[in-house]
Amino acid sequence: MTAMKVMRPFAMPELGKLLVIIGCVIVAIGFLFSLGLGNWMGKLPGDIRIERGASGFYFPIVTCLVISIVLSLIFSLFRR
Repeated sequence: MTAMKVMRPFAMPELGKLLVIIGCVIVAIGFLFSLGLGNWMGKLPGDIRIERGASGFYFPIVTCLVISIVLSLIFSLFRR
């Protein structure tokens, strides 16, 4: 008789490594922000800011685009 192999789509050790990497990235980003290197976020040309009286509306559209492009490039590197 032949033994059938059970194929798992995603092994747990790989998930653990991924969680550690994500945690390290979050810590590194937090460290950079604590040093003041994230001051540019939300203040790029093209970000929408409307202030009238005591109320205001703010939508960082260009900042969102930059973050999206950077994350897309990072994820494409991990996919290969």
